[in-house]
Amino acid sequence: MKHRVKQYIEKHHLLSSGDIVLVGVSGGADSVALLHILLDLGYKIEALHCNFQLRGEESDRDEAFVDTLCQNLNIPIFIKHFSTAEYASEHRISIEMAARDLRYEWFREMKTLLGAQCIAVAHHKDDQAETLMLNLVRGTGMRGLAGMYPKNGDIIRPFLCLNKREILNYLKEIGQEYTTDSTNLERETLRNVIRLDIMPRLEQLNPQAIENLANTARIMQESWPYYQESIETHMQQMGITPNKGALASFTPTLLHEWLYGKGFSATQEKEILSVASDGTGKRWESMNYQLLLDRGYLLLEERGENESSTELITEYVDSMTDQGSDVAYLDAEKILMPLTMRKTQKGDRFVPFGMTGFKLVSDFLTDLKCSLFEKQRQQVVCSGEDIVWVVGRRSDNRYRITPSTKKILKLRININ
Repeated sequence: MKHRVKQYIEKHHLLSSGDIVLVGVSGGADSVALLHILLDLGYKIEALHCNFQLRGEESDRDEAFVDTLCQNLNIPIFIKHFSTAEYASEHRISIEMAARDLRYEWFREMKTLLGAQCIAVAHHKDDQAETLMLNLVRGTGMRGLAGMYPKNGDIIRPFLCLNKREILNYLKEIGQEYTTDSTNLERETLRNVIRLDIMPRLEQLNPQAIENLANTARIMQESWPYYQESIETHMQQMGITPNKGALASFTPTLLHEWLYGKGFSATQEKEILSVASDGTGKRWESMNYQLLLDRGYLLLEERGENESSTELITEYVDSMTDQGSDVAYLDAEKILMPLTMRKTQKGDRFVPFGMTGFKLVSDFLTDLKCSLFEKQRQQVVCSGEDIVWVVGRRSDNRYRITPSTKKILKLRININ
């Protein structure tokens, strides 16, 4: 078994000689076996243990077990206590997700602090099969079918070449004890239901079920680069950029890949594709992104991405030397001070420089082919009730500089 793990590490370039490897050790069978095997293979090991303080005395028991194990193996051990339930409540996420976030955030902090090269976790073939089933139940594309990779950034999984039965047999052979998390036997999470009920049933139907599912994930991982290249080529051909694409250009697959990782649901994706191209103004939001349909185009941006702080600076000048979209010059004697700056509102109108009649600011921006996102962010400077400058675009003709102007007011915006 050690030889197989060594071959797997070498095949996927998970570790190099001399690397410092941080091993996440819960006290369960998988992580305890990983600790032993990596140590026996000659890697420099340091252990990390998370006490999530969710199981009372059982959590403390696991901590004490891991501490004693590492002392007996002469392995440095670092232990961290987390207020997991409080974190989950504050961030409005599940306990399972909170524990995952806290664990990996701390693991990476320790990696930097200790100068380690990677973090090893003990996911194996059974976990891979469960992940594949979990993704299928929730709904997934090819990316979800690929499951967990041997290496994902600084996280490595040397045990994806082994199944649970092999790990347990190994621990029995070396006489090594381990702890059992009682919550793994409860059916309160979907993953546990899959592990306790669905996978055993699949193995009854086909004893090779776990092996086959894990192998499917491997094939998907190997196929992924070709699939991704094809998706990127199609997007380029259809004129789809990371932030913009014609609604008519998207197939369900292209839309799913375009929005992947942005937090949009499968339901939202279906709704987007069902909307008519003339449905300008239709909006969808995820936790961190917003998507807008504007004149047949889908526009994507990170929420708050362009919400910068803009400061209006005014000064009286003798000449109009500075030029640019961030500067405007007005007839000071026509201005009612102080000036105010705000975002444009429905019904706003002004007389664009060079014109004699009023125009709605919204129509003016439409003529400039501004997107709805840009319209919503557009700011105007007002003198009393009058708009004197559509910031960065056009000043009001009524306040222009003329040969009879005696005093010039310079406006400048400073974006922080």
